[in-house]
Amino acid sequence: MTSIPSDAHEWVSFEDTKRERTWMFDVTFLESNWTCIFGNGCQGVLTGPTPELVQGCCSYGAHFVDEKDQRRVEKAAKRLTADQWQFKSKGKNGTTRVKKNGEIVSKLVQNACIFLNRPDFPRGAGCALHVMAIDNEESYIPLKPEVCWQLPLHRDDEVQDDGHVITRISQWDRRDWGPGGAEFHWWCTESASAFVGKTRVVDSMREELTAMVSKTVYDRLRAYLDNRATQPKGTRLAHPVVRKKG
Repeated sequence: MTSIPSDAHEWVSFEDTKRERTWMFDVTFLESNWTCIFGNGCQGVLTGPTPELVQGCCSYGAHFVDEKDQRRVEKAAKRLTADQWQFKSKGKNGTTRVKKNGEIVSKLVQNACIFLNRPDFPRGAGCALHVMAIDNEESYIPLKPEVCWQLPLHRDDEVQDDGHVITRISQWDRRDWGPGGAEFHWWCTESASAFVGKTRVVDSMREELTAMVSKTVYDRLRAYLDNRATQPKGTRLAHPVVRKKG
């Protein structure tokens, strides 16, 4: 009997004729119980384990998708108070920079993102923009860099020769960080310690998924997965990390 590849994932796709697009979703990850463990076992993304730094995936700063993303975050930064942001004084002359290769990134302070409050800050460790969202009871999605609010989800758009677009929504793997990802000592989507959530990713990241694909598409996906959940468990493939753990 042929064995299942150790890294196998199941996908579902459906057509969106109004947008001339095919949506593809990694249902193995979306049905998993992955959850962010920032400050609760996350080892960070440096070359060795550094849970004591509580930097999560913020050690190298945020990488912006374009100037619109950059302007949106710079605007949000101006609203931050000193109570919410440990390095407010460092951001007076802007919070982003453009690298020689044209890549737009957030500035670094003390070897991590300028927006990252450290453990010694009165409000505790974490993103200052996220703190502001909580204080104001607003969504953090319009405030944070796109890559930051999407992680560990990854969206990839492939435009075909005829203009049709294939959009894939999957888990963010270390290769998605580029060559530097191979140097990470640890990455959450490949660690069993992060697959301890109480709900499916499709439920816990509803807001993020809706922002990435629209409410209509999310509702179609959710309906499919809810119906799938009523089927015999033998028809579903557990996440590779969970299979290895077992």
